[in-house]
Amino acid sequence: MPLRESERSKRRQLALDAPLGELRADQMLSFHDWCRLNRFSKRTGRRVLSGPNGPRVTMLSERRIGITVGNNSQWVESRER
Repeated sequence: MPLRESERSKRRQLALDAPLGELRADQMLSFHDWCRLNRFSKRTGRRVLSGPNGPRVTMLSERRIGITVGNNSQWVESRER
């Protein structure tokens, strides 16, 4: 039985609220976890990475990327006003 849109939306929000646990600067985050850490959608994450001022990305394989916690922190600090 397919989920209604309101139920899907609620599940997505709960997934964003779930803690990632303790993070180290050298820890590699998957694209999904990086989006969760910064509390934005995958679509917004792709838009940020395709822009000129995104964080440094590590190619984990031909199609998979990762962002270290340290690179994410540097990117966030560069965005401060």
